[in-house]
Order: sequence, then C-alpha cells, then structure tokens
Amino acid sequence: MATKSGFPIASFSPTSSSSRANMAGQHPDLDPAPAVSADDYVKIVVNPDGTATRGHDIPNTPADPDPHQPSAVRTKDVPLNPAHNTWARIYLPRPSPAPADQKLPLVVYYHGGGFVWCSPANTVHHVFCSLMAAKLGAVVVSPSYRLAPEHRLPAAYDDAIEALRWVRTTEEEWLREGVDFSRCYLLGTSAGGNIVYHVGLRLCAAAADLEPLVIRTLILHHPFFGGSKRTESEVRLFNNPTLPVNGADRVWELALPAGANRDHEYCNPTAGERSDEWEGMKKPGWRVVVVGDGGDPMIDRQRELAAKLEAKGVQVVGLFSSEGDYHGVEILEPAKAELLFDKLKGII
Repeated sequence: MATKSGFPIASFSPTSSSSRANMAGQHPDLDPAPAVSADDYVKIVVNPDGTATRGHDIPNTPADPDPHQPSAVRTKDVPLNPAHNTWARIYLPRPSPAPADQKLPLVVYYHGGGFVWCSPANTVHHVFCSLMAAKLGAVVVSPSYRLAPEHRLPAAYDDAIEALRWVRTTEEEWLREGVDFSRCYLLGTSAGGNIVYHVGLRLCAAAADLEPLVIRTLILHHPFFGGSKRTESEVRLFNNPTLPVNGADRVWELALPAGANRDHEYCNPTAGERSDEWEGMKKPGWRVVVVGDGGDPMIDRQRELAAKLEAKGVQVVGLFSSEGDYHGVEILEPAKAELLFDKLKGII
C-alpha cells in the first residue's frame, strides 16, 4: 500500500488466494480481479466496543491566527459542539477585517475522506482551503463532523447542518465583521460533496430558517456516490490506484446505517423515485455545480445526477473534465486547485 500526502492510494499487487473471496459489494460477474484488498486499502479495524482503529497516518497543520505572519490567509480553530467534539477552522484572507462596504462571500467547506477518515486540520485540506480563501477572496469555514463507523450516517449530515446554524448565530468576530451572509456557498469534496447534496435536500424547503444566511450555490466537487449495480466507469476503472472500487465498497459498508444496501438514498441519489426531492431543490433557486473528472470511477454517477437535476429544472453547472485525472485531484495538487478556483470565480 502506498500513500500520497497520507491519503490511501492502492498499490498494484495481486491479492492472495487467502484474501476474502467475497469483498464488500463485489459483483463477480462484472468486477475484475482486485489489485488490492479492500481492508488493506481502508486500514480501519472496528473494535468490539464499537470504536475504530485507523491505520492511515494523515499529516496535520495547526491553525495560525497571528496577524503578524506574512501568509496571505490567517486561520483559527473554534469549537462547535463540545458534546460531539466537533469544531471548525476559519480561513480569513488579507486584508482583514474587510471594509464595511466590501464584506466577503462565505464558503462553507466540507472535507472528504469517505465519512471514515480526515479532519479540517489535515495538511492537504488546510492548503486547499487557504488557496480557496486567497484566490476567491472569500472567508472559508471548514467544519468537522463525526466519522463512521463510530457514528454512521446521517451523523455527518446532522453535524453539517448544525455547523450552518452555528455560522448563522455565532458572534465570532472574523465572521461578524467580514462576511456578507447573503452570499453563502456550500462546497464539499468527495464525501463532503455528498454531504453538500444531502444538506441541500434537507434545507431546500426551509432555507428561510437560516436567515440572514442565504445559500446561493451548492458545489459538489468529485462527490462520493455509489450503487448496487456497477456503472461503466466503475468497471473500467475498478482498480484505479486512488480510489479502487472495492475500497469504496468497504467504506460504504462502514458509513451507511447498519443493514442498508448500496441503493440507500445516502449512497445512491438516483435510485428510486426522487422527483419530489429534486423539485424541492429547484424552489430556492440555487445553482448546483457538479465537478467531475474522467479518471474518477464515479464519473458516470456524477454525470447522471447532474443530468437528472437539470431535467427537473434545477440550475446545474457541470464542470466535467475528460483529461483522466483522479478522484479529488485538486486536493492533492495545488496547481490544479488554482485552476478549479479560476473556474469558480464566476460563480462565487
């Protein structure tokens, strides 16, 4: 197993005959032979008491609120819900605070990690959000959320909405002094993109309850979805080194409610009848931006969701690349993150 910046990247070595024959969600009629076992990819052991031991060592970067540092962005950590041990990192671009007549838009960013790994303090997320704040001229709030398998879905969705309610009511000076709350954008990567989608579904009928916070756009960056039936891209990219499909299967097994299958609404947004949900998402007038890449096994699912939302009258912006990069590439490659933010400048 190899890693890049501490994130799981599968190494291509054939699984031994002793590997379990029926890996999570495997489709023997379609799936190629796995190049890495799902457990070796995920490296999470569920203990008898329900806690989990995580094998990946993901580097962290501390916040730096010092106004005398030369960096383009100041950062600080603030508590959200001590009972859930949730917190958020705030990114404030210079100059700060903004002049009263030049308050900045707000981006609430939900990190990825398959619902089972990661936090806003991870170095790759810190760098990504710092670039976002600097390039977009926006205040960024990146909240943590409870992780599975200790806290299965919908815990992450509950925490994500709680974070928005905290933003709405907090007296935190970096927000109250510098943010235009009428320009709020929700952005999430991978599992965070899934969170943004489901938060949008929950809030679209009650958007007024968040005032003065006004959500303008949902940005689903390489959103993490799945399903019981393989798509063409999942079969073709089954052994993708960044996100092997059997590894994603195992993550879903840990994240979904106990006993749920892969067509549960949290995993597969296009399974079953969703017309009423999508009609509801149209009512607030939000734009939904879906960012995907041709090298991501989930690209077919991302395209399908964008097409179905657009067919229901939702304002959809599809930013799809066929270059063959990998899932979440902009998180690990800052130069490509800057290109993404250039595209988002016309939206935020």
